[in-house]
Amino acid sequence: MSEPQTTDRLLGAHMSTAGGLKNSLYTGKEIGCTAVQLFTSSPRQWTHPPLDPTAVSDFKKAKEETGIGFTVAHDSYLINLAAPDEVVLNKSIHAFQLELERAEELGIPWVVTHMGARLKSDESDAVNLLCDSLNRVLELTSGYSGGVALETTAGQGSTLGDTFEQIAKVLDGCNGNQRLGVCVDTCHIFVAGYDIRDEETYDATFQKFSELIGFDRMKVIHANDAKKPLGSRVDRHEHIGDGEIGIYAFNRLVNDPRMFHVPIIIETPELETMHAVNLNRLKELVQ
Repeated sequence: MSEPQTTDRLLGAHMSTAGGLKNSLYTGKEIGCTAVQLFTSSPRQWTHPPLDPTAVSDFKKAKEETGIGFTVAHDSYLINLAAPDEVVLNKSIHAFQLELERAEELGIPWVVTHMGARLKSDESDAVNLLCDSLNRVLELTSGYSGGVALETTAGQGSTLGDTFEQIAKVLDGCNGNQRLGVCVDTCHIFVAGYDIRDEETYDATFQKFSELIGFDRMKVIHANDAKKPLGSRVDRHEHIGDGEIGIYAFNRLVNDPRMFHVPIIIETPELETMHAVNLNRLKELVQ
């Protein structure tokens, strides 16, 4: 699970794979990415054919040609590793195992996943079920070099992962497995109630993260502004500096030495026209 060991920030975006997985890297390079996130298959389908060996070799060649320093995959939106329905749960575990298999083939070190939804089940039972599912997937992929980055969530509906305390419980429930990390999404933590808009709130929020989880567990940052207010629990991303969070938090984020090891990925709206703009906004903040 190699990670950047430099204070030069790895900054990038979630890029389209239209025309082939390799194109996420080539188009990412064109807009100035040094890090790229991608879907390794359709995020809205349960089943997928095995990766074409040519697509794998083309992707690895594109990494070499572009010099992209970090790649990360995002899993399917359908996966729910805390699903109380046994059929959905088993499908989710199998699908997530395949996500890790594809990442391993492609040499992608981390797969970002949402932590699932408890639906009508008890929160404690859902967290325990999530831990069981993660432990099972990690066992099924024992020996793989890649890991799982649990993404912080906005807290919409019955989704898990909206508090640092809950994420810490999941890490503990998986016996501190080093193949588990955390992906911090700025929009998600903000609308879940963690303020980062000024010096005092930024410091308080990340001090809490440090105490409960630890910066060593932070593997990816999703840098997104928020369309909705603090604590609204509504997941709507906005362009960097144009939303409810504002520019201060992103200035701190890209210059925070505690996070120099963490690649920063934007998932802002209007990929084709605005990703380059938003990425440049982050780059201009780097001191």
